[in-house]
Amino acid sequence: MKYLISTVTLALLSTACSNSDDSTTVPEQSDLQLNLTGLEELGTDYVYEGWVIVNGNPVSTGVFTVEGNSPLSKTFSVDAEQLKAAAAFVLSIEPTNDQDPAPSATKLLSGSFENNTATVSINDQVGDFANASGTFFLRSPTDEDDGMNNGNDQFGIWFGTPGMPPTPNFVLPTLSDGWVYEGWVVVEGVGPLSTGTFSDASAQMVDGSAMFSSSYPGPPIPGEDFFMNAPSGADFPLDLRGRAVVISVEPFPDNSAGPFLLKPLVGTAGQETAPSTHNLDLNATSFPTGTVIR
Repeated sequence: MKYLISTVTLALLSTACSNSDDSTTVPEQSDLQLNLTGLEELGTDYVYEGWVIVNGNPVSTGVFTVEGNSPLSKTFSVDAEQLKAAAAFVLSIEPTNDQDPAPSATKLLSGSFENNTATVSINDQVGDFANASGTFFLRSPTDEDDGMNNGNDQFGIWFGTPGMPPTPNFVLPTLSDGWVYEGWVVVEGVGPLSTGTFSDASAQMVDGSAMFSSSYPGPPIPGEDFFMNAPSGADFPLDLRGRAVVISVEPFPDNSAGPFLLKPLVGTAGQETAPSTHNLDLNATSFPTGTVIR
């Protein structure tokens, strides 16, 4: 009988040890809720990805997409210990099926956790646009072979102050890596036409475009003449008077041929050409905002 009891006891102990060895501890999970407004669809090649910053290191909370520009309310399951230790939340734009475990340079929103809530904005990741302003003028120098004004300045737009040479006058922040500025003119029935990209809003520099300009040099500031290579539906040379003008902030690399959701400056071209100027005003309503709750 004693032998039988000992045998049963050993069998039970062996089973218990085996079960203990086979068990795997599953980390406790907690909910992270995103409540964001102002995001837009990124197309098929890019997604949004959330990150919590734990001891200075980014930890992914998952990727998502949006449809249209509806407010987003979405909950993610995140490691409870990491979420509790997180100091901040960051939202980035990533290539679809990205294999890089680190966030891209194109970070859109961020905010520090205070207790269990982070209020997120573009200020730290893109720039602070509270004092953003600028002007533009209508002038078309790229079809002037002798440098003399030939009287058709309604076909060109340049951002800055007229002069010899014209000078930049944007009040815009220096953008973080992963972003560039781009100018646009809106044409009814066609859509926005780019005037080119630029990175330093305060410097005298030619923008990355000239796709529509004629063959002679333009001034050393961002802008475009609209003489050549008219897109479908557009009538060139393009009279810019009365048209909406936009300065956007674009992801780099860009997710779309059209303007991104960040449009810090907007204005309307008047009837007067250079030396008259036209104002660009702050458009803060285009900036996404929201809260992240752990």
